[in-house]
Amino acid sequence: MKRTPVLALMVFLAALFTALPRPVAAQDVDQDPPGRVARLNYVQGSVSYQVSGDQNWVDADVNRPLTTGDNLWADQDSRGEVHIGSTAIRMDSMTGISFLTLDDRTVQLQLAQGTIEIHVRRLAPGEAFEIDTPNLSFTLTRSGEYRVQADPNGDFTQIVVREGEGQVTGAGDSWDLGPGQAYEFRGADQLSYNADAAPGFDDFEDWCQSRDARENSSASARYVSRDVDGYYDLDDYGDWQADADYGEIWVPRGVAAGWVPYQLGHWVYIAPWGWTWVDNEPWGFAPFHYGRWVSVNGYWGWVPGPVVVRPIYAPAMVAFVGGGGFGVSVGFGSFAGVAWFPLGPRDVYVPGFHASPHYFQTINVTNTRLVNATQVTSVYNTVIVNHNAAIVNNYTYARNAAAVTAVSRDTFVNARPVAAAAVRVTPQQIQNVRPIDTAPIAPTRTSYVAANAKVATARPSVPFAQRPIVARLNPAASRPVYTNDSREFNSPESATRTGSQTQGNTQPSRDGFRPFTPSSGANSNNRGNTNVNASQPNNQQSNVRLTPPPKARDEMYDVHPPLNQNQNQNERQAQPPKQEERHSPPPKAENNKKDK
Repeated sequence: MKRTPVLALMVFLAALFTALPRPVAAQDVDQDPPGRVARLNYVQGSVSYQVSGDQNWVDADVNRPLTTGDNLWADQDSRGEVHIGSTAIRMDSMTGISFLTLDDRTVQLQLAQGTIEIHVRRLAPGEAFEIDTPNLSFTLTRSGEYRVQADPNGDFTQIVVREGEGQVTGAGDSWDLGPGQAYEFRGADQLSYNADAAPGFDDFEDWCQSRDARENSSASARYVSRDVDGYYDLDDYGDWQADADYGEIWVPRGVAAGWVPYQLGHWVYIAPWGWTWVDNEPWGFAPFHYGRWVSVNGYWGWVPGPVVVRPIYAPAMVAFVGGGGFGVSVGFGSFAGVAWFPLGPRDVYVPGFHASPHYFQTINVTNTRLVNATQVTSVYNTVIVNHNAAIVNNYTYARNAAAVTAVSRDTFVNARPVAAAAVRVTPQQIQNVRPIDTAPIAPTRTSYVAANAKVATARPSVPFAQRPIVARLNPAASRPVYTNDSREFNSPESATRTGSQTQGNTQPSRDGFRPFTPSSGANSNNRGNTNVNASQPNNQQSNVRLTPPPKARDEMYDVHPPLNQNQNQNERQAQPPKQEERHSPPPKAENNKKDK
């Protein structure tokens, strides 16, 4: 790729910060990105994934965030484990799933074929969890453990409700499913069913129970919310230490001398968040998408945020470096590339994507204990409302050469491994740089998948999109995939910035990048209440009333000894499910019941 001259890069960033468009009317608060993602955290055998909008299946990249439109496949004699916060989804051999919808309120999965076990530890009021197969839709109505099997030919679906409750909808009817039962539904245009007591645990479910036991007993759950995926990985790879300034911090074991966070991995582009860090370490999810890092006594430690329900996921808790305070990329002598550093516990994270005032508040106060709502509001008003980035010059590691990682533009954009390509910087070289919220560099096709990813030989025989499916909810539209070859990404007429609407923004894109357009406020919000005038002019301060998230306690989650230790599970008597006529939307199964 041809390098842009450093002078031109400097001019670009100067324009970026001085010519940000005026805030737009904030009916777009709902365009905040989801506060959670999925993560493939365990692979046994051959597991592959397919990024939304791509035709290729590639070998699984553990720790890569997954979201709406992404697909997963576990091949013959293989297994995989996926987490969405505290919820675990385990895949048996020859199983394929697709994320039809994944946002703050809804998890909607397509089970194209095979067997999954779902352990929903917490299902909040108003949340939906739906599993769609070729002949029915299964809605989970309580936390619990469920096993679902879909026939590859689409002829039948089997559901075992170990604990919890759910409702099946299909062929114009719906049924309540209770705990301790196994159900089989056959047919498509007309469903027949059978119900029996739940069978004993087979090898797959025994494995699932052992995975649950690992999470249940995690010592790190005392310091990290169970909604932060990856807390259970921390036990085996590090130690918790008490610090007088920062409280309990987690220190990784076995890292190389001179190790720095956000260096052993690569960057990928995932809409709607943008540039996202994917770490190589088996423990490398929670510490790179939640909390903050701190350097103490010559080593790095991770400082988690408060133990609250549903802290907000971030693509990377870093700030990028602007060359000389004005460059889109940093220039060190003859080198021009991209550089970043980890945020410290007292640093306010400034998202590089659309963020309403409430989102801006929540993502910060749920990820660090050492800033408060007043500090966050001050940064929002200074940086976002008034376009004054000077405040971020106070970031803890902005002038710490040992904390800054720099790579070539080619390494960054093409999702190449960072560690082998990192360039050492000196304290003198970073004295005049300025932190910025994101790397305003357009992705290419290779930005979506790691450069060293191998095209998978393990893949489903029939594309998931070609398989029949019964859905109760309307699946979300798959997110667009923008590359430098797509008119939508580079066209000045487009009002879309990497999948997020920026209504009223007529700024032409530069180098394929559309400037960050903040929300000016909102009268209502799907995450809480705000006290912001939707028609406020530029430079008017935002005042957000933030309701603190509730403290997370184990009694709020489904944490108990493994169910396969309970021999009484096999002694429960079968009760037939209850059928009803279907309406739109389907009524509660308690109405108009009739037994078959």
